[in-house]
Amino acid sequence: MALKIGKTDVWAADVRNRPGMLARILEALAAAGADLEFVVARRVTENTSRVFVAPLKGAKQLRAAADVGLVRAAGMHCVCVSGPDRPGTGARLTRALAAAGLNLRGVSNAAVAGKFLCYFAFASAAEADVARKVLKRAAVAR
Repeated sequence: MALKIGKTDVWAADVRNRPGMLARILEALAAAGADLEFVVARRVTENTSRVFVAPLKGAKQLRAAADVGLVRAAGMHCVCVSGPDRPGTGARLTRALAAAGLNLRGVSNAAVAGKFLCYFAFASAAEADVARKVLKRAAVAR
């Protein structure tokens, strides 16, 4: 199985740091048919948490996202990579990005049942475009 590489938008919201806030967001998105592959929630302050989700598709999901305060994450341009989980894949891909002079804004990665999913975040759309090309070249140069 080859690596799948594509750009994706990440959606974010700052919410009160209270029980049930994340559940409320995820329930609204589920009711709209969202099949999320990326959810990160972090405490920012004693009273605030930040939630990131992806992907969202279609008007119904985007309406549900807006209803719970999610907006497209400003300054976070992501490239999603998925494929078979093999030792060294992350090292190879991050080395290729570094060799191209690309600085990562962030990385989220998970591996389950022999497959991995990784979101590479960049500060600009132009960097994400270059990264997608670099990652595609690195995927075939094993």
